[in-house]
Amino acid sequence: MKWRMIARAFGSTSHALFLFGGIMKKLLETIHKKTQGAFCFQSFEDLYYMSLEAMKTDVPLGVEYLKLLSEECEKAMCDMSLTEEQVRKLYDLHKRVCLKAAPYDFDSYLLYVEWNREPDKKFYPPRRKVLKQVVDALQELADNKLDLLAISLPPGAGKTTIAIFFLTWLAGKIPNDPMLTGSHSNSFVRGVYDECLRIMDENGDYLWHDVFPHIKVSSTNAKDCRIDLDKRQRFETLEFTSIGTGNAGLYRAATLLYCDDLVSGIEVALSKERLDKLWETYTTDLRQRKIGDHCKELHIATRWSVHDVIGRLEREYGDSDRAKFIVIPALDENDESNFDYAYGVGFNTKFYHEQRNIMDNVSWRALYMNEPIEREGLVYAEDELRRYFELPGNEPDAIIGICDTKDKGADYAFLPVAYVFGQDYYIDDCVCDNGLPNIVDARLTEILVRDKVKSCRFESNSAGRRVAEKIQEEVKKKGGITHITTKFTTANKETKIIVNSAWVKEHCLFKDASLYQKKSDYGKMMNMLCSYTVAGKNKHDDVPDGMAMLAEYAQSLNGQKIEVFKRPW
Repeated sequence: MKWRMIARAFGSTSHALFLFGGIMKKLLETIHKKTQGAFCFQSFEDLYYMSLEAMKTDVPLGVEYLKLLSEECEKAMCDMSLTEEQVRKLYDLHKRVCLKAAPYDFDSYLLYVEWNREPDKKFYPPRRKVLKQVVDALQELADNKLDLLAISLPPGAGKTTIAIFFLTWLAGKIPNDPMLTGSHSNSFVRGVYDECLRIMDENGDYLWHDVFPHIKVSSTNAKDCRIDLDKRQRFETLEFTSIGTGNAGLYRAATLLYCDDLVSGIEVALSKERLDKLWETYTTDLRQRKIGDHCKELHIATRWSVHDVIGRLEREYGDSDRAKFIVIPALDENDESNFDYAYGVGFNTKFYHEQRNIMDNVSWRALYMNEPIEREGLVYAEDELRRYFELPGNEPDAIIGICDTKDKGADYAFLPVAYVFGQDYYIDDCVCDNGLPNIVDARLTEILVRDKVKSCRFESNSAGRRVAEKIQEEVKKKGGITHITTKFTTANKETKIIVNSAWVKEHCLFKDASLYQKKSDYGKMMNMLCSYTVAGKNKHDDVPDGMAMLAEYAQSLNGQKIEVFKRPW
């Protein structure tokens, strides 16, 4: 039975939808399943019209199925068995679907406003696979599921452009409430101002006016970078200012406060004093311009320092379910580019590898991997550590380990294995894992057996003793030779790390960087070790704490007196 016949059976369509919301959802589900079977264009079109009917009384439900229909259209158009005419009809339907969903769905808006542009000139479609998670988070911000969103991407990844589209979308949806954009320079905010106007230009390449046909640009002010939509008001729809100018008091933000790259460059990033000043400027110059109870905050930036604005916001709001911090590094877990977009508009793996080779590690990790570390106060600078390519040829004097067991939350279980040659300790293997306890425990057992570790000390704080007992039993079952001991510690962790760091630098050798992957356990270990600082808050201290434990354990073994005597039997 067709959806129109069902609607008529209940009287007027609107009345039927009001009384039979459950039936409507069931009907939409049924039609959606038909679009997934053998191709029938009528099913696609039925789902489109039924979604529009649903929107009359339940907008979210209708938009939900428009989005599902959009996905089905995209899949079907890739079907090589379809005729040219069938593909053309799907293409036209997909355009109509995106238009109807665009006022409510940011992803659909992005697809639609660029519909008439040449494929190689479009911004979003080539980047959609990577930036979809950013778009989804921006949707959450618009839907009042978040109060604060921070997005950290490498330079040139498209973070500012996606924010500009977001501004134009919100402006069309809520034209009579002001939004404020702040950045480090007048030239930058002028560029954002110009691009917003270009997107909303009736005679331009974009289809913004199709999405918001009743909204007009009522006034512009290029000098002060202001754009007003719909009716004139005291504070314009879109306002743009550079921080530190003293003009922020002339602006207000009721819908959105958008901060983009507040750190102007490396000179500011290297100065803790200037970063402190920047934070003060943000809190007094920008944040105080928020009015009402519903103004959201969006921060988009390339990271420079743990003390930049995003870093401080994460320390303040990182545990809140109303805040989200998105990080997409330049290289993925396989050391390959995350931003190798179609049409050559992104950056390939070769480019990022070359950048990594010519930059100092701290700058690379901050700007491109979005892992800023404090330059001052590093306990373990990479150039201070001893490295090796292979173990010495002779048998080791001993193979030992320590284990700092996983406590809770994001803590890591850390177990380094040290091959001892005289006074040198070659860190040749490790577990550095914050996964599920059962999986981590199995990996701890595996490494002790695999490396034939003779002795291993477990920290018995918290659940350490229970884990040690479990691992000891499992090692015996698998034929391992490890003798596990435990030790409870009351020492201050930071003091312990700093006091033992000199011993680690003198006696421990680590694999050359060419011998391990960045996202491997060994790579995680080196990252955490070389990120620990005494000058700021550390996200993870499990590895430097574990190396301090190894230092103490090794020194206790060396301090034992060994006496050789003749067997009496």
